[in-house]
Amino acid sequence: MASADLKRELECSVCLNIYTDPVNLTCGHNFCRGCIDRVLDTQEGSGGYSCLECRTKFQDRPALYRNITLCNIVENFRSTQPDEEKSEVFCTHCVDSPVPAVKSCLLCEASLCDKHLRVHSKSPEHVLCDPTTSLESRKCSVHKKILEYYCSVDGACICLACTLDGAHHGHQVKMLSAASEMKKENLKTVHQKLKTKKKEAVRRIQNLQEHQRKVMDKADGEKSKIAILLGNLRRRLEDLEKKVLGEISGQAEKISVSIMEMTRDLEIKKEELSRKMGDIEELCNMTDPLIVLQKSETGDLCDTEDGDDEDGERHDNLRDLDMVGISHTLHTGLSDIMSGINNRMEGAGDKFLDESTAGDKLQISEDGKTVTALPSPDRNLPETPKRFRFSQVMSSRSFSSGRHDWEVEVGGSGRWDIGMCYPSVKRSWNPEICYKRDHPDLGEYKNKYWGIHKYNACWRIADRNEHWPCDTPYKIIRMYLDYEAGKISFYDPNVPVTHLHTFTATFTEPLHVVIGVWDDYGYLKICGERAINDQKLESFPKTGDIK
Repeated sequence: MASADLKRELECSVCLNIYTDPVNLTCGHNFCRGCIDRVLDTQEGSGGYSCLECRTKFQDRPALYRNITLCNIVENFRSTQPDEEKSEVFCTHCVDSPVPAVKSCLLCEASLCDKHLRVHSKSPEHVLCDPTTSLESRKCSVHKKILEYYCSVDGACICLACTLDGAHHGHQVKMLSAASEMKKENLKTVHQKLKTKKKEAVRRIQNLQEHQRKVMDKADGEKSKIAILLGNLRRRLEDLEKKVLGEISGQAEKISVSIMEMTRDLEIKKEELSRKMGDIEELCNMTDPLIVLQKSETGDLCDTEDGDDEDGERHDNLRDLDMVGISHTLHTGLSDIMSGINNRMEGAGDKFLDESTAGDKLQISEDGKTVTALPSPDRNLPETPKRFRFSQVMSSRSFSSGRHDWEVEVGGSGRWDIGMCYPSVKRSWNPEICYKRDHPDLGEYKNKYWGIHKYNACWRIADRNEHWPCDTPYKIIRMYLDYEAGKISFYDPNVPVTHLHTFTATFTEPLHVVIGVWDDYGYLKICGERAINDQKLESFPKTGDIK
């Protein structure tokens, strides 16, 4: 009995069913949100709004507030009424015992089992549907007739009487079945569009996730690089600190030793002077003039020079700390460290080889580290002041300090060149000129290019009118730059390491790596590049150790 009373308290006064999403008005009465929305819609334009329970008037459409407490009560009540929620529809005519219905008749407003369905009228006005207890919802609320038609203008299901009373005059009206099929077709179209949009959304999500993965992988890689870089920086700063402090300590130690020696000599001289002063005082106190004259003429009592000039010169030449030299050591070390950092950080995403400088015959790889000679030079590349007219290409980055090391892989070509040049070198150069000391045009390139040229079975060195046989099929060439020392060296890194040639010069401009390949489909590849710290040439690592 208490359950039935509670159910009546939880019924909406509009639909007479248990509340669905209950809301309340400011007057305190509760309704289903959908029910009160429809009521307020019908009151719109009538000059005001009112509560169906207490008739309280509202000038403006009242706001609806969700009754959370009532929502919870309704949910708890529904959970305690599983049988009612799951109850079947039973045959209206089987009064002795409940028999499940298979159809409901909208005209008779009755539900029928198989037995009673067989004897039920088959006339068209008896409309059958799936078993239902809400037969009223399938009838017109105005005429109480079966809903058979659909008005596409008003978007409402209507009965036959509705089509005749003029309310839908001129509107497009269709049978429910036909309207339902049309609606299904429209829904299928919408479904297909939504399916396509969903696929696109899935694709974008996958792309975003892939991009996120790449970003995170790159971030991890960059963090590792920065950690290594800063670790190296700390070690180099510690080494520089030890070097500068050691230099200061060394200078201070040398000065201290010099001062101690001078102090010792002066102490001896002071004792000697004290002795002379004592002898003189003794003579001055004597009364016998003969003795005074005889003793004052002997020895060195009257000699007051006694190395004064030498002592003064030693004192004047006494050194102080060489702050200029110490400052130079510090700033040179810091500059070397910063140069190494810049060389690592500059152009991290740039290609090593500058494609805009490549000759017509050359093709640069995506990673910017490999140059390949194509068989046809007719590529119609735009001529610019930066582009070489021959088969050379220059590095994007320049190097104006520090020590650097590159390894170049040679493949499929017997004619190639590797070296370094100033950015001011003529781009219409012919490297053959640089290998002829007496060529009249050599002045255009002299002291601007330093390189070696492998010409089939011969070696040639820039600025030399000479060549010599070379039968070794080199696969790797190492080039080493020490900018401050003015050296560019070339090596065969295979064990044992073979020195090929070293150029010496005073560099006045930044240097670029420049390489060239001349045979069709031959290539050169930068496979190792780094800045050098304090390693000696003899201890250079092999190719596999270069990061």
